[in-house]
Amino acid sequence: MSDHEHEHHHHHHELSADAVKGRAFLFGIVLNTLFVIGEFTAGFLFQSMGLLADAGHNLGDVSGLLISLAAFLLARKRYCQNYTYGFRKSTIWASLLNAAILLIAVGVIMTECIRKFLSPAEVGGWPIIITAGIGVVINGLTAFLFIREKEHDLNVKGAYLHMLADTLVSVGVVLSGVLILWTGWNIVDPLIGLVIAVVILFSTWGLLKESVRLAMDGVPEGIQVDDIREHLLEDPNVKAIHHLHIWPISTTENALTAHVVLNDLEQLDATRARLHEELAEHGISHATLEFESPSAHCPDEQKLEC
Repeated sequence: MSDHEHEHHHHHHELSADAVKGRAFLFGIVLNTLFVIGEFTAGFLFQSMGLLADAGHNLGDVSGLLISLAAFLLARKRYCQNYTYGFRKSTIWASLLNAAILLIAVGVIMTECIRKFLSPAEVGGWPIIITAGIGVVINGLTAFLFIREKEHDLNVKGAYLHMLADTLVSVGVVLSGVLILWTGWNIVDPLIGLVIAVVILFSTWGLLKESVRLAMDGVPEGIQVDDIREHLLEDPNVKAIHHLHIWPISTTENALTAHVVLNDLEQLDATRARLHEELAEHGISHATLEFESPSAHCPDEQKLEC
């Protein structure tokens, strides 16, 4: 495959993936907005504070999806004069914000569970179970929309975990409602709530950690600096590598800069093409390489301190 064909294929795949993500965000937002309206209506009709509270929580999920969609749309602006990488890093901040929202949700769920332990109350009957069951379907379907791209885009993973967490909450409401109707033990409700909160906490921790790492321009997960260095040094015309920096441009794109000492500067063009191809195979799509002769002296060679 020629370079032009490869670039065209990559561009077509990127547009296809973007179209899938865009449709998933829009469909998820519309579906969950309709559910929030229905849940608020049911809450007023059945005078259920539980349903009204859950509707408010689901409204927060719509906000999370809107945040992810806004970042996704911003990231498609590739360049402007004052932001030479465009707004692609907004996807990183969106994933960080979604992780923070999920952790706040965990805190709210745990607080409410402790309150119910201290002051047990009657838990709603069939109308609440049916509404929560609808929530399982809608939240689960929305999470499924993001399952294909969640391992390739941290912003999408944030939206996926948000909706998966809500699916678990709705499942918990249904299970606790059924068990309470069957046994009459109201304590089942806060117990299941705490289990769900712990599950959400564990699933969110990885998202938060990776989001913070990317926001701090840390080396993205799955890329090892020493491995990249060794792969570049395997080229027969590369003598040494220094000033090697790797950082994320967005949740799906990575950049690299490096000083490369060549054995033979006359082979520079061919060497550069090989190195860019090697880096692309390791998930680095934007590479800026500065080439030096063996006799050149770099006054400030990089020293790793962490």
